[in-house]
Amino acid sequence: MDSKDLIDQIAEHIFSKKGFDVHLLDMRNLTAISDYFIICSADSDTQVKAIADEIDKSLRNQGIKCWHKEGYKALTWVLLDYVDVIVHVFKKDSREFYNLEKLWGDAVITELKDPALKKVVKKKTTRTKKTTTEK
Repeated sequence: MDSKDLIDQIAEHIFSKKGFDVHLLDMRNLTAISDYFIICSADSDTQVKAIADEIDKSLRNQGIKCWHKEGYKALTWVLLDYVDVIVHVFKKDSREFYNLEKLWGDAVITELKDPALKKVVKKKTTRTKKTTTEK
């Protein structure tokens, strides 16, 4: 599986567990650690765990091994390392504190949107008002 497909699948799993503020950092020209970081936020430690578990379980079922995991004890920042893509699942306040987007400020940052929300928005914007004509 190439990095683009892996990113798409990870984002899908994040959104399925109501993760938000999802950003993709392109790290290819900055470090040899990984090609991409995906950073997302969650409202609670339970949600952090649910997002990380969903990603790990779904990818493992496809034969994609997570090479390293960190943060499952505290559940304020869980890191899942898939070599080319590293996922950071943050509890909202921890994300603000560590501010990886600022730390890696030279990275090209792309906001990932939930495709389900795009569909709802499209439906709302395509409605037309009924007009009446006077005689």
